Amino acid sequence: MTDSRSFASDQPLFLIGFMASGKTTVGRLVAARKGWAFRDLDQLITAAAGRSVAQLFADPAEGEAGFRRREAAAVREAAALRRTVIATGGGAACIEENLARMLESGRVFALSVSPDEAVRRAGSDGSRPLLARAADPRAAATALLAAREPFYERAHARIDTVGKRPEAVAEEVIRLLDAEPLA
Repeated sequence: MTDSRSFASDQPLFLIGFMASGKTTVGRLVAARKGWAFRDLDQLITAAAGRSVAQLFADPAEGEAGFRRREAAAVREAAALRRTVIATGGGAACIEENLARMLESGRVFALSVSPDEAVRRAGSDGSRPLLARAADPRAAATALLAAREPFYERAHARIDTVGKRPEAVAEEVIRLLDAEPLA
């Protein structure tokens, strides 16, 4: 752990990190093994909006700014949850208000991935708007990850996911959670 603060055993766990770092997959596994609820912020946002993240980004009336407003509202709601694992979108923790709320209300673990691995995992289906519109997805991922890294570094713990199966990452998350002193 990178933070010596004590946590209540029911505080939410926020998984942050770059796109395709495994937040949703690992989050579901951790929630199932801990007997907790699971919430994916992007899925909550798209269900409420009735449109995909890519559609929200592409909508001139919404765009990235509108999506980020929706995301901030979802973070505020998630911060009040208990016994819940919350997978955030890759940019959610890169808004100071969001990150501060997550750090204050729960435990924040960053899952890390290299730009090359993120591009490989994300694929080319167009579901990742910040890569889909880039002429060079690897260069875009490298620049975006460099800009976001200072936010991810502030997590209570970091776990590298490259070369690891999601089950192994989930076990590492649980081990770190269980090692924490409780309030």
